[in-house]
Amino acid sequence: MKTYRIAVIPGDGIGKEVVPAAIEVLNKAAQLDGSFEFEWTTFPWGCDYYLETGKMMPDNGIEILKDYDQIFLGAVGMPDLVPDHISLWGLLIKIRREMKQSINVRPAKLLQGLPSPLRNPNGFDFVVVRENSEGEYAESGGRIHSGQDEIAIQNAIFTRKGTERAMRYAFEMAKTRRQHVTSATKSNGITYSMPFWDEVFAQVGKDYENIGQVSNHIDALAAFLVMKPDNFDVIVASNLFGDILTDLGGAIMGSIGIAPAANLNIERQYPSMFEPVHGSAPDIAGQGIANPLGQIWTGKMMLDFLGYHELGTSVLNAIEATLAQGVKTADLGGTATLRDVTDTVLYYLK
Repeated sequence: MKTYRIAVIPGDGIGKEVVPAAIEVLNKAAQLDGSFEFEWTTFPWGCDYYLETGKMMPDNGIEILKDYDQIFLGAVGMPDLVPDHISLWGLLIKIRREMKQSINVRPAKLLQGLPSPLRNPNGFDFVVVRENSEGEYAESGGRIHSGQDEIAIQNAIFTRKGTERAMRYAFEMAKTRRQHVTSATKSNGITYSMPFWDEVFAQVGKDYENIGQVSNHIDALAAFLVMKPDNFDVIVASNLFGDILTDLGGAIMGSIGIAPAANLNIERQYPSMFEPVHGSAPDIAGQGIANPLGQIWTGKMMLDFLGYHELGTSVLNAIEATLAQGVKTADLGGTATLRDVTDTVLYYLK
């Protein structure tokens, strides 16, 4: 039997509750398949660890994680005690960068049993492929002078290698879906990086002539996602644009709290990392009322990446069946507990 060694980082707040719930679901999925199993190793890294040690993870944390097949992350952040730039760059971004997780994938779809705030959602189902290693979030720039003369400079870094890698991944994904890729750009306002982005998209697109392809300016694209989200299949975007579009995707689903994400090392040289989009929600932590569906859906994405697509579909079907039965936590307008939701997903996972 194949064994997958998974490094688990529950993190902070509700991460410590929803991660064990998702592990229950993934263990049952593995049992149903019968050809593999998970071996989970939990690491107590995060803000609590920082408050004890002054570090979000130990100095050899990356070396430790390299020994695992994948990383399953909960939620990170305790802004009242640890500044966000410390918690983010000390753990999440550090893992993304040093594990070369260059692609971020976030799906958004109209789920059965979860009403969208849109009047006409029309069964939308799209995926955002976000360049995850450079772009607007590159560590390039600085601050000089002070007072009225103070200057802050933030450089956006776009390499041909990174840009093309994200675009090719998007086109390859579109082959398995509805055969269409939309590029998020802003070449009418951003002078250098976005015309470069457009040029690379056009060049890569020549290798995928059977895939529909179009470029939309990011402001118009955000409006289109609200007005006609069902028009989209795969969207490829830079680090910042992808970050914004995926939160919008969660919102039109009906809750950012159920949205999943995958940070992929597509070369499979290092582990990839799977995390929900939602935050640590410290205000409800420990009460047993957190929504585990984002973490469970994130587990579904890990199953997909490992090659168990049918099993992943079964997990998503169980999530939708749970919602359709009205078993929802308070953030979705229900009264169910975390335990209620988890048990119902386990019941429908067949």
